[in-house]
This record gives sequence, structure tokens and C-alpha cells, in this order.
Amino acid sequence: MGTSVSTTGATPVTSVPAALRKLYFLRFAFAAVWAGLLFATADTLGPLSATLLVIYPLFDVACAVVDARSARANGGPVRGLYVNIALSTFTGVGLAVAATSGIPAVLRVWGVWAVTAGLVQLVVGATRRRLGGQWAMIASGAISTLAGASFFAQAGADDATLRNLAGYAFLGGVFFLVSALRLNRAGKNA
Repeated sequence: MGTSVSTTGATPVTSVPAALRKLYFLRFAFAAVWAGLLFATADTLGPLSATLLVIYPLFDVACAVVDARSARANGGPVRGLYVNIALSTFTGVGLAVAATSGIPAVLRVWGVWAVTAGLVQLVVGATRRRLGGQWAMIASGAISTLAGASFFAQAGADDATLRNLAGYAFLGGVFFLVSALRLNRAGKNA
């Protein structure tokens, strides 16, 4: 996206970093609370943990919709965000089904999502790098891709647990926090 100029005149578009900053702070807070709740229920796959598992990608869908609206309104690229919306929607449905089969099935679905969504996040972060604060999103996308492969592998373990998903979500939230703080700093320096 970069620092763009409005097509109507001479005022720079400044709402994109501000909107992203707010969205990234919200995503951090959600991830921190979600991770704590999942960690507390991670040993079994009960109604609470299953609900949490489905809520996470659906929250991602909502955030991507808000992000896409902001980006589209400011002339930024949205294709990667639409791909993320589709992936997260399918994942929410997949997790609802997988939760009826047990933790290994959940880890496999989550692993595939982490790989694909990580690649999308990597591309979106790279296209937004001129906004500032995106190196954390790029790193998060790369780490998500690797973590997804490890979740898929963990599904075959005898003692498969959901704990690592809580850690993954919390770390992802920290990357959103770092990006929000970096966007804040970039906005003050502009």
C-alpha cells in the first residue's frame, strides 16, 4: 500500500496506519485472552475448547473484513485479505467438524490453516512494508508457516494436546502488538 496520496487532491492518506494500528491492538488483546482460555482447557477437547477453536478463525475473518474495507477505501490491495477471509471461513467450518473427531484432527486442520494463512500474511505484509511496522507481520507469516507444519506433525503423537495452539496464538498476538507499536512510531515520524 505504502504512503499514498488521495486521488482527489493533495492530502496524504493517513487513516490506513491508524486503522491498522487499532486493529492490531485489538488482535493482540483477543489473542492474549483466547490463548489463556485455551491453555486452561488444552488437555481435553470439550465444549469450551471446541468453541474457542471455532471462534479464533471467525474472529480472523471479522478482522480481515475490517482490514479489507479500510484498504479498499484507501486504494490499497485487498486480494490477499480476501484470500485470508476464505481460508479462515473454511477453517472455522473445518475445526467445527474436526472437533468431533478429536485433538489430532484439530491439529491437522489448524496446521493446514497456519501454513496457508502464514503464506498470505507474509505476502500482505510484504505489500504493505512501506507503511512501516510490517516486518513483524512478515516474520509472523513465516513463523506461522513453519508452526503449521509442526502442528500437522504433532497430530501423530500419542500425547497430542492443544497447548501449542495457545502458544502459537499468543505469539501471533505479540507480533500484532509489535506491528501496532511500530505503526504508531512510524505515524509520529511522518
